[in-house]
Amino acid sequence: MIVSGLDRTYTLNMTTIATQNYYSATANSSYARPSLLEKKSAKICIVGGGFAGINTALGLAERGVNDVVLCEAKKLAFGASGRNGGFVFAGFSRGPESLLKDLGPQAAKQLYQGTVDAVNLIRTRIQQYKIDCQHTDAGVYWANWFRDQSILKDFQKLLSDNFDTHWDFVPQSELRKIIHTERYKDALYEKNALHFHPLNYALGIAKAAESLGVKIYENTPAIHLQKNGNGWLVKTPEAEIQAEQVVLACGGYLANLYPKIDASVLPIATYVMVTEALNENMHNVLKTKSAIYDTRFAFDYYRPLPDSRLLWGGRISVLDRSPETVKKLLHRDLVKVFPQLKTIKVDYAWSGLMSYARHEMPQITQIEKGLWCGQAFGGHGVAPTTFAGELIAAAIAEDDTRWRSMATYGLVSAMKPAGFIGAQLTYWWLQAKDSWKDRMEAM
Repeated sequence: MIVSGLDRTYTLNMTTIATQNYYSATANSSYARPSLLEKKSAKICIVGGGFAGINTALGLAERGVNDVVLCEAKKLAFGASGRNGGFVFAGFSRGPESLLKDLGPQAAKQLYQGTVDAVNLIRTRIQQYKIDCQHTDAGVYWANWFRDQSILKDFQKLLSDNFDTHWDFVPQSELRKIIHTERYKDALYEKNALHFHPLNYALGIAKAAESLGVKIYENTPAIHLQKNGNGWLVKTPEAEIQAEQVVLACGGYLANLYPKIDASVLPIATYVMVTEALNENMHNVLKTKSAIYDTRFAFDYYRPLPDSRLLWGGRISVLDRSPETVKKLLHRDLVKVFPQLKTIKVDYAWSGLMSYARHEMPQITQIEKGLWCGQAFGGHGVAPTTFAGELIAAAIAEDDTRWRSMATYGLVSAMKPAGFIGAQLTYWWLQAKDSWKDRMEAM
């Protein structure tokens, strides 16, 4: 293993993998925002500079709320927001069938529609604020790992009957013309979906928020939170902020500011890698600009990048593994689908922490008067974080009560530390079920 300075690299099978992830290596700007070094007062203080926090800040600014301060412990979008697969589509980690059982048809449809609206808002903001984020509006394929066609047909009918949403069925004969693997049987195509460079999008909406007056401070961790008069006091290592209202949007990187909030989520890791440029060899793998994921619980997800690389992600674990381990695991998964890429080199591999709740839904709520939280997006967060930002911003700026639609999914205990063991065992069990089904179909 070779380690050198801040830009550490690992030598693996003649391939060098940078610990700097692909997104940070190709970010539009390395502009460093200042740390907060003095006492400050604000109407709203947002803790956390990921999608949830930035979207809330922008939503407030767009509604004319002045004097908004956002504090990020490290760099903007340091966590899952700047490391994810870059898929943008509707829905939550908890599937639509479960939403129907939980809420009934009307409430389930309204929640799902909120994420559809969020996808459209993301498109609008990319255009409105001229955000350069490799925006690729080419839809997403949900590819069937199994022979059982009812997986797709039943889901297609569920969406059509209950959510006014139509995904196109793609037979195997058509699918294999665009995804060159014998692994999949057929697919559903979701047209209202896109993919992009998530870090550049986060930086773009942050810049938009700043243009509307939001003050953003990096390398400014919040280390203490307390009630203070009619508002809240947020302390940082060098300063403090007196705010009328506070929004905690820390995701999987817990700030230890409010025990009930931290106790309700599990930080869970997922893994991503990016290959070397495939150039003309990309046509031997994909003849589509769409993103793809499959029907297993432990699914692979991947998409072509504009520079002809392939981004590949997958797996869930309680372990935040090293780049070399991520590379080995994901390269093995890649070759199962595309054996023609067996010798391909991997230039980047990384992991990141997501926040999961036991009920698999975001926690978007007011904890006490003037104290809000938006977290637990569970690996399906680009549209839901936008949805959360809009709900919280509308609640604060306009006394909008739509955030109460999330009341069913509150701050339930994640039962740590036993919750970590339970989460890993559940993942292994569902992964084993997928493997068993795969073997049974092969007999």
